[in-house]
Amino acid sequence: MHLQDLVARHPHKAVNGVPDWMLGFYKRRAISFANGLTDTDTHVCWFQSRHFTIDLRLPLEDRQVPAKPLLACSAEELQTLANYEGWEALCSWEGEVLSWHTDTSLQLHNRWPEPGVLKRIGNCMIEFAPSGAYVEDWRLLPSAPGVLIGLRLIEEKELESGIVHHRGGGLIVCGEHAAMVLGRADPLVGDVPLRDLVARNGHDPDWLNRTFNFETSVAAGSLDHGFNVTLSTCARRVGQPLVSLEGFELHADGKHVMQSLQVDGVARERLFVIDTLEPDVSYSQSTGFTPSAEQWFERESPTLSRYTRPLV
Repeated sequence: MHLQDLVARHPHKAVNGVPDWMLGFYKRRAISFANGLTDTDTHVCWFQSRHFTIDLRLPLEDRQVPAKPLLACSAEELQTLANYEGWEALCSWEGEVLSWHTDTSLQLHNRWPEPGVLKRIGNCMIEFAPSGAYVEDWRLLPSAPGVLIGLRLIEEKELESGIVHHRGGGLIVCGEHAAMVLGRADPLVGDVPLRDLVARNGHDPDWLNRTFNFETSVAAGSLDHGFNVTLSTCARRVGQPLVSLEGFELHADGKHVMQSLQVDGVARERLFVIDTLEPDVSYSQSTGFTPSAEQWFERESPTLSRYTRPLV
C-alpha cells in the first residue's frame, strides 16, 4: 500500500500531544547565548509530530564530510562526523514548556538537557532555555496544507534471517517536508561524548561501522512524487529518496504499521508504532491577531508594513 493510501484509508489523529501551532518543519534562524554571542549558520532542523520530535544539526556544507567510506576518513573528518547531531524523542507539553525523553540519538550524552519554553507569533517560534543560557528563533517552513504522518520506528530487520539493522527512530511527514531517523542496531553503552570514543576507537573498522550505523535525514517533496534528501548525517544520502512510499500495511491491532522494502536486493521489514495519521493539516504561516491588535495593525500599517516580507 502506498503511504498516501494508508493515511486516506486509516486516518488516526493522536489524542492530546502538542498544540496545532507547533506542528510541522521548523528551521532555526538563530541561537543567542547569555554571553552575547549568536550563531545564524548551523543547519538546525526541527520536525514536530503530535508526540515526538525529529532533530538534525549539521555544520555548513563546506564543513561537512563528503560521501566516502568510514575507513577513508581522516582523524579530523571522523571528529567532524562525531559532532553531528541527529535524534528523535518523545515529548511532553505542559503549559508553555516542551520537554523530551526516551530518545534515539547519534550522540551518547544529552547535549540539550533543558526543556524549552515556547511561544509562536506568525511563522516565528521562540524557545527560551529556563536557565537563561540561550534563546532560539525558529521559523516554520512554508507548506501547502497536507498530511501529518508520525510513525515511530521499533525495528528494521531482514525477513529471512531475522537480522536487525536498526532499532528506534521514526518518520515524520508534514506537507511538503519529511524527516527520518534510523537508530543503531545495538545501542552504545555510556554517557560520554561520542567524539571521545571515536578518538579512542577510530582505528577499528567494525566499531566504526556499528557506531555510524545511524541516520537522520531531512527531505523535501510530496507524497505524489516522493521526498529527496536535502540534509543528512550520511552524506551519501543527499539527493536520494528519503524512503520508499510503497509497501505499507496497517497491523491488525490498528496501532502499528509495517513496511516491506528491499535493501540491496534483500527483503526487509520495518515495524512502526503510530503516533498520528492525519490527511489534512494546515501549516499556516500566521497565528492571527486579536480584534484590537488587528485594528492597531491596520491603523499603523503605513509604517508597520513599510518593509515587511515573509522571512524563513
